[in-house]
Amino acid sequence: MSKVVYLPLDERPCNYLFPQQLASITDLQMVVPELDILGNKKKPANTLAVRQWLLEAAKSADVLLVSIDMLVYGGIVPSRLHHLSLEECLHRISVLGDIKRSNPRIRIHAFNLIMRVPNNNKDEEEPDYYKFHGSQIFKYSYLTDKSERDSLSDSERQELESLQELIPKQYLNDFIERRAVNQGINHYALELAQYGIIDHLIIPLDDNSQYGFSPREQQMMICRVGELGIMDRVMIYPGADEIGCTMFSHIFCEFKNYKPEVYVRYSSTKGPTIKPKYEDRSLNESIKSHLTAAGAVMADHSFETPLVLAVHSPAVDQAGMAEQIPFKDRHRSYFSEIHYREIVEAIEAYLRKGKWVALGDVATCNGGDPVLMNLLKQRGLLDQLTAYAGWNTSGNTLGTVIAHFIIISYYMERAETGNENTAGTGNDMVKDIIHASRKFYYHRLVEDFIYQSLVRQDMLENDLPGLKASYYMLSHCLDEVQAILDDKMNRAVTQYLGDIKEGRIRLENLHFPWTRMFEIGFDLSLD
Repeated sequence: MSKVVYLPLDERPCNYLFPQQLASITDLQMVVPELDILGNKKKPANTLAVRQWLLEAAKSADVLLVSIDMLVYGGIVPSRLHHLSLEECLHRISVLGDIKRSNPRIRIHAFNLIMRVPNNNKDEEEPDYYKFHGSQIFKYSYLTDKSERDSLSDSERQELESLQELIPKQYLNDFIERRAVNQGINHYALELAQYGIIDHLIIPLDDNSQYGFSPREQQMMICRVGELGIMDRVMIYPGADEIGCTMFSHIFCEFKNYKPEVYVRYSSTKGPTIKPKYEDRSLNESIKSHLTAAGAVMADHSFETPLVLAVHSPAVDQAGMAEQIPFKDRHRSYFSEIHYREIVEAIEAYLRKGKWVALGDVATCNGGDPVLMNLLKQRGLLDQLTAYAGWNTSGNTLGTVIAHFIIISYYMERAETGNENTAGTGNDMVKDIIHASRKFYYHRLVEDFIYQSLVRQDMLENDLPGLKASYYMLSHCLDEVQAILDDKMNRAVTQYLGDIKEGRIRLENLHFPWTRMFEIGFDLSLD
C-alpha cells in the first residue's frame, strides 16, 4: 500500500481530518502527526517535534504532503503573528532537502500561503493591533497597490495620505516586515521546486482582493515562476483550508494515472464571470484552477463525461454576495439572476441520464444556501448527489467538493464497468470505499448546510444572548452551548436527512474546535 505522509496547515478538522477522511475512501495509506504537537490557534506547533516527526515518518514514505506554514511558523494563524527572522525560517524549511536526500524516491507536494489582509477590525486570528487598525491596514494595502497598477482619484490620494498618519508606524512596519519574511520563504520554495526538492507546489492566496499586498505579491511570484521555468509544477490561485484535500486528490490521480473530465454547470448565467467575495478573479477561472490542481480537466460538453459539477453561483461581485442572512435581505440579483428551479431540474435530468452530480454551493458565503437545499429536499434529491460542499469561501467549498468528486469517481467508474479488480481493489473493498464516501458526503451536508446555514444562525439569535455568550466568546458556558448544539443538530439532521437511502445518521462528539461558532467538529456514522 502506497504511503502518504501528511503535515496539515493546522489542527482544525478542515485541515487535519478532511484529508484523512478522503484518504479513507482510497486504497492509499495516510500518516499524520499526533494533534498534541500541532499547537492550538494562536499557539504555534512544536516545530522541532514536527521536524523530527517528518524526518522519521518520511523514511519509508512514497509521498510527503506538507504545509510549509506549519513546518516553518507552526500553523496558519502563527504565520500571521510570528517574529522569526528569515534565516530561522530558512533553517526550518531546509528539512525538506534532508528528507529528499535520505529518501530520493519520495515525491514532495508542498503548499504555502500568501498571507491575507482582512478587511475588518478583528484580532481573533491577527495581531492584537488589528482590533483597532485592521480595516485601515487593508485600505492602505488596497490603495498602495492600486496607485502602482492604475491611478488614484484625488479623494483616494487624500485617504492614503491620511492612513499613513492614522496607522501607528510600529504596527504597519510589523505587518509589512512579517509579510517580507513570509514572501522570502515563498520565493525560496520556488527555488526548491526548481531544484527538484519540491515536486509539486501550490501557493494559495488566503482571503485576497482585487488590489492589495496579496495580488501584488502574486504577480511577483508568477513572474518568478516563469523566469525559473517551473510553470509545470507550481500553481498560484485563491484558497487556503481546502488545499490539503486538493493536493491529496492530485496525489491520488498520479498514483492511479487518472485524469477525469468534469463538466461544470452554473445556476446563474453571470456566475462564471462573477468575482466572489474574498477572491480576485472570476469564478470560472478559480474553478479551472481547482480542477487542474486536483488532477482533473474541465470538459466542454456534458455528453463527454459522466461527471457533472453543478455550481450554485452568485450573480453579483464581492460585497454584494450574501452571507447567512434572511433571503429577503439579499442583493436583488438573487431574485432575478439566479434560477433555483432550473438548476434543480438540470440536476434531476443529469441523474436520470445516469451521470454523477456534485454540488458546489457558493452562491452564499459561510454556509450553503437554504433556498436551494430546501428545494432539493422537496424533490427528494439530497441523497442522490455524489459530493457536496458549501462552507466558508468559494475556494474552500470548491476545493473540497472537487477533491471528493474526483477520488470517488475513480472507484465508481470501475465498479460500474466491473473492472474494480484491475484497480487492485476487490468487491468488498469497493463497498467499503463507497460507504466511506457517503459518510464524507453527509458530513459535508451536516456541517456546511445544517450547521452553518441553519443551526448556527438559530443559536446566535435565540440561545447565545441568554447565556451572555457571542460568536467568539463561549468559554464561560461551553458545556451549555455544546448541549444546545447537540440537541439542535440531531433534531435538524432527523428533519432534513431522516429518510436517506443509506439509513440513519448518528452524530457524536459534537464540539467547537477553537471555542467559537465558526466551525464544529463531530463524528458521523451511518447505521
